[in-house]
Amino acid sequence: MKFLHLSDLHIGLKLINRDLQEDQEYILREIAEIAGAEQPDAVVIAGDIYDRAVPSAEAVTVFDQFVRRLREQAPGAEIMMISGNHDSPSRVNVFRSVLQGQRIHMIGLPPMMPEEHIEQVTLEDDFGPVHFYLLPFVKPSMVKQIVGTDEKGNNLSYDESLRRLLAREEVDQASRNVLVSHQFYLPAGKTAEEMDAERTDSEIRTVGNIDQVKADVLEPFDYAALGHIHKPMKVGSEVWRYCGTPIACSVSEAGQQKGIIRVEMGAKGDVRTSVIPLHPLREVRILQGSLEEVLQQGCDDYVRVELTDKVDLDVIDMQDRLRRAFPYLLEIRRTAAVRRLQSVGGRQVAEMDPLQLCEAFLETADPEDVEILSDVINTVRGNA
Repeated sequence: MKFLHLSDLHIGLKLINRDLQEDQEYILREIAEIAGAEQPDAVVIAGDIYDRAVPSAEAVTVFDQFVRRLREQAPGAEIMMISGNHDSPSRVNVFRSVLQGQRIHMIGLPPMMPEEHIEQVTLEDDFGPVHFYLLPFVKPSMVKQIVGTDEKGNNLSYDESLRRLLAREEVDQASRNVLVSHQFYLPAGKTAEEMDAERTDSEIRTVGNIDQVKADVLEPFDYAALGHIHKPMKVGSEVWRYCGTPIACSVSEAGQQKGIIRVEMGAKGDVRTSVIPLHPLREVRILQGSLEEVLQQGCDDYVRVELTDKVDLDVIDMQDRLRRAFPYLLEIRRTAAVRRLQSVGGRQVAEMDPLQLCEAFLETADPEDVEILSDVINTVRGNA
């Protein structure tokens, strides 16, 4: 049994001020071509199909073209996908029963009532059945009718909710099982920092990582095709994996090698994985140096420029020159300005009040600006 694992397409995403539609169409065509070359038994998409719960008409068209190409390139493949936290579960769930007849499984909603169960798709090969459990993004409030609440009537934690939800499936561990899930999994006893599982700028952050689920809940499964974390990574096992996004969705993903995972399953216990690299239309890069040093590296990639010049620069001229050198310029940052603010006029930033910090940052604030700033700061303090 061979299948391809991808996730977090985020169709419709904008990278700072740049529309990524052309880049997404390009990479999705590449993925469809890979499926054509591989001829897998299945293609699995582990959530965040769209970047917004209500995608634009253009985003829906891009997705429609992608699914059509997948079907044309790999006509024998079962196509399975779940909703992620960026998707609208009810919208992804539309035409669910109709699409299943076309061997396309779009699962937007998890089981929410006691009589419902996690959607299961079973495929057969020479070694017998492989059971795919398709579990969309779950919040405790969505499944409390099944998993219950605590003694005070409050929702259970993400971890406990997922444990109870999976336990009721009574997974047959003598068979081969695959979980497709879009959650924040961490190995038991590990923190996000220890696992280098940082949330990127393009991912929604949950205060205190309260949405984390201990990865030992995945033990009944021979492979876990995970979505939600944008950086490719393993979660305490070679067979519990985040494949990451197909293209960089934020500047914090600059330099990451993107890819999709090829999973090959033999007899029970025989699971082999390999990464098929993807090649984006444009990379995301961070270039640092003086203005003249940076200009020598002109390119057509998406670029954040971090200027280290300690002298004042003509702002208009600087921006014009950089935009000519980098047609897909994302933003310009002045690292020297940040360093200056660490110590201004011999005083440490920590010793300065908010108004002094604002004045130091603006440098040329006139009395009218200072009066407006003072009024804003006092208003905020009064409402705190």
